[in-house]
Amino acid sequence: MPIPTYQEAMLPVLRTLEDTNERHIGEIVNTVINGFSLTESEREQMLPSGQSTVIGSRIGWARTYLNKANLIEKMPGRGIYKITGRGLDVLKKNPERIDNKLLREFPGFVEWIRPKKEQNVVAPDSNFLESEQTPDESLELAYRTLRTNLSTEILEKVKACSPGFFERLVVETIVKMGYGGTLQDAGQAVGKSNDGGIDGIIKEDRLGLDLIYLQAKKWESTVGRPELQAFAGALLGKQANKGVFITTSNFSSGAREFVKSIASNIILIDGEELADLMIDYNVGVSVSINYEIKKIDSDYFVEE
Repeated sequence: MPIPTYQEAMLPVLRTLEDTNERHIGEIVNTVINGFSLTESEREQMLPSGQSTVIGSRIGWARTYLNKANLIEKMPGRGIYKITGRGLDVLKKNPERIDNKLLREFPGFVEWIRPKKEQNVVAPDSNFLESEQTPDESLELAYRTLRTNLSTEILEKVKACSPGFFERLVVETIVKMGYGGTLQDAGQAVGKSNDGGIDGIIKEDRLGLDLIYLQAKKWESTVGRPELQAFAGALLGKQANKGVFITTSNFSSGAREFVKSIASNIILIDGEELADLMIDYNVGVSVSINYEIKKIDSDYFVEE
């Protein structure tokens, strides 16, 4: 079964507290997860940020929404919750589902979702109330969309640049990743080709304890097995066993299979991966807006 949404998790969360006992959020999460009979893979699936599991995040938000509607309440002590009289009344009606539509019947929830600067405005019939995504998931989806669009735009710019500019761009990216020593050293060690790409040997580290053979091709067509065979031969001729092949296009399945079958360690970076690396290491991009996502520091409120 697909991983339940946070709205689908609301009723199971409330039912775990139906006996009126106080429970820790960890116990609530485990009980709800077990009730959904998720596979091990579904239990372990992480949000793109890697900060929490998808199901754990969704159950956490279900708890938050129920709390804002005063169906459950937080008790003294870290992460302890109990059902309220209102929550018991809701369960007595034997609902098939608890969702945001139902929660809008309660003033506390309406007040929570109301724009804070417009207190006279009624609860908005906004998309987020109908969405099955948690705020965390919506934020991460928006981030991934922005990043994907930026990556596409970067790749278009890279493909349109001159061979010389492409050479400098690749060198700067490799250096910012921690290879090639200094930018000046790496710049002197590469280049000299006339095929629109760069070929050369750069330092793996600042001390030059090992070397990496680098080839980059500003191509539109797919890089196939013959190009990788030639590159592997060039490595052999340089008595090197480490190489990086960068292209603005992509690699054929035959090329990727060939790389796996040889003794030399060759890393393949296609156009999409190059654009992602440029974003990660701030090559050709600048920060537009910073958002800080904060959470409560529970340790701060512990009184000795």
